[in-house]
Amino acid sequence: MRNRSTYHIVILLFTLLLNAAICFSQSNEQKALEAKRAKLQNEIEQINRLLFAEKKQRGTILDQMEGLDQKINVRQQLIRVTNQQSNLLNRQINANIRNIAKLREDLDILKIEYANMIQKSYQNKSRQNRLMFLLSSENFFQAFKRLQYLKQYTEFRKKQGEQIVLKTEELTDLNKDLTNQRKSKDLLIAENRKAKNQILKELKEQKELLKTIRKNESRYAAAIQSKKKEARKIEQQIERLIRSAIAASNRKAGKAGASSSKFVLTPEAVLVSNNFSANKGKLIWPVEKGIKKQGFGVYKDAVYPGIKHQSNGVIIVTDQGATARAVFEGEVIAILAVPGGNKGVQLKHGNYISTYYNLSDLYVKKGDKVVAKDALGKIYTNRFNGLTQLKFYLYRDATRLNPEEWIFRL
Repeated sequence: MRNRSTYHIVILLFTLLLNAAICFSQSNEQKALEAKRAKLQNEIEQINRLLFAEKKQRGTILDQMEGLDQKINVRQQLIRVTNQQSNLLNRQINANIRNIAKLREDLDILKIEYANMIQKSYQNKSRQNRLMFLLSSENFFQAFKRLQYLKQYTEFRKKQGEQIVLKTEELTDLNKDLTNQRKSKDLLIAENRKAKNQILKELKEQKELLKTIRKNESRYAAAIQSKKKEARKIEQQIERLIRSAIAASNRKAGKAGASSSKFVLTPEAVLVSNNFSANKGKLIWPVEKGIKKQGFGVYKDAVYPGIKHQSNGVIIVTDQGATARAVFEGEVIAILAVPGGNKGVQLKHGNYISTYYNLSDLYVKKGDKVVAKDALGKIYTNRFNGLTQLKFYLYRDATRLNPEEWIFRL
């Protein structure tokens, strides 16, 4: 009987350890999903706050379409993450149900065995019985062994009682966990239902906007062309200034005949360049807080998905009155002033160039040395749509880079 009890306890402990390891893994996964969900919820709040101003400042239909498209996309991601959390909770709930059933079964076995031990102990409880058990020994060695057995039996009975108490407490805790997990799952389901209803509203709003656009396709096409023209004008000046800076730097270094597309670096510039390169993916945002409105590369038109657009930088929306800040130590090598547009600043970091465009006021001038987080200028707020947008570009020599690969979690 004792061997069988020990076997059950070993099996029970092994099962609990295995389940604990699984629960720990699932707990880490749940924490990661919760962090991701919180980030997406914050992003939706930021989109609502930064991309959707008051009605009197709603901006163009194009602005509204782009904002809605971004919000719907983030909300869909949120629904996917919430579903993952719900599925994970389902697995945890099922595992808990199995653990509770197994604990109850093992607890029943422990109680039966404990009851049998108590009954036998009661039958043999008198001192005379125990004394007779010892005195009936054939020799001293056997008497000693029997005495040891009585002690071990008493100790084992005590441990069995403690084990029952312990397993009863575990069963109570598991039942509490199960109740809490079911409540959490219900909350996630309710949140997902709310998010899906919100998406339906936003899709309806987007549909209404589409009707308006299709009634005025020529105006929409004109707005698109105007934005493309403005972007080309800015990018042409950025690249012209970069080539000019390369040529000036190489002349200063006595390498006038060197390539106009690459910097000839001094030992100090090599150090800065290497440090910049080593921080790929860890650079700070060019604004203190904000959201990415437009990423780098080719993207589909918000209204006509068949039309593709090219973005050579990123657009970040921030709060009115916010400033652009240096993402790394460097030197101001140029000030941009696009005719009919706003201002910009270019910083050199070895052979890397960061550009901050759409500034209304400048706080630096050409030749200034800056460090990370230094304010470069106030970002312009569009009085028609209420948006405060920074256009950020990154180059290595004269080659475009994707800022999303360099700025931390952009």
